[in-house]
Amino acid sequence: MIHDIAIVGAGIAGASLAAAIGRDARVLLLEAEDQPGYHATGRSAAFWSETYGGPGIQPLTSASEAGLRAHDVLTPLGSLHIGRAEDAGAIDALLAAFADTPVALARVDPRDFVPGLRADWTLGVIEPSCAYIDVAALHLAYLGIVRRMGGAIVTRAGLIAAQRADGVWTIETEAGPYRARVLVNAAGAWADAVAARAGARPLGIAPYRRTMVQLRTDPASPPAMPHVKDIGGRFYFKPEAGGRLWLTPHDETPVEPGDAAADEMDVAIAIERFEGVVDWRVDAVERRWAGLRSFAPDRLPVYGFDRDVPGLFWCAGQGGFGIQTAPAAAALAASLLLGRSLPDWLAGVDPERYAPTRF
Repeated sequence: MIHDIAIVGAGIAGASLAAAIGRDARVLLLEAEDQPGYHATGRSAAFWSETYGGPGIQPLTSASEAGLRAHDVLTPLGSLHIGRAEDAGAIDALLAAFADTPVALARVDPRDFVPGLRADWTLGVIEPSCAYIDVAALHLAYLGIVRRMGGAIVTRAGLIAAQRADGVWTIETEAGPYRARVLVNAAGAWADAVAARAGARPLGIAPYRRTMVQLRTDPASPPAMPHVKDIGGRFYFKPEAGGRLWLTPHDETPVEPGDAAADEMDVAIAIERFEGVVDWRVDAVERRWAGLRSFAPDRLPVYGFDRDVPGLFWCAGQGGFGIQTAPAAAALAASLLLGRSLPDWLAGVDPERYAPTRF
């Protein structure tokens, strides 16, 4: 059998794209692990925030809201950006960056939102639209769409090599050989390695480790507290069920693609920074984990056909924003992949901004 499109990687990028094109093409979704979404998608502390990732990501994030709501995976949260007196310039820059966008932001007193906030944290900007994303439900919904449309999902199928002749790719995987007319590189942290195995030039997409911890605190995390983010990018934390709290030191440690694990030093740094923000006591670290975030050199995602290798399409470099942008990114990539005009609801998205030919 010759598939129309084979997608390497069944995380949120590959799964959402496969769901978007499944009505129009015979799709094969290849996943190297035992289960899809193991390395990044399944370890995300995802929330939908229109400021997260900056103005370059915002059009995709904003355009994705309706799609996320259609899957019923959003829960109101809100996001509070906080700073100290020396961070006034960064607060001003945040407001200026989104002044001409639909993103609603307002200056507030952060003490009205975070009990026990230490006295030097005097600056705040509230982003009321921010919401939780039920990542597992969203990912499973996309995989379910792929199956219902007749797409094939193969696990333990890591890519070994791929060669194209007479308009057809022969794809050697750990699960055996497959054939397809188009090969999509949605391999996340392995995107450059997959490109090389397909005879393409790597684009410099690099993986970084992000550490998360779940804390039990005294007092317990208030359920109505918003997501709280340092304007300087040194931490964020958010309330979780049962009064727990999820915290990250917002680390980005360069690593090789693989099964990321939390580093004890990063866990300690996260707690130290947290204790400098609120007067709460940390009673226990109940969980710790790490995931991978993969960025292109300019920190924007990559969607489009390779410059030099015919039939190779990039859907990679989503950084930490792949889940919150999944509906719009999948629709954008599907339009480019199938040679169609963008739907009207993506009118604010410029495809050239994310084209692999920019490198």
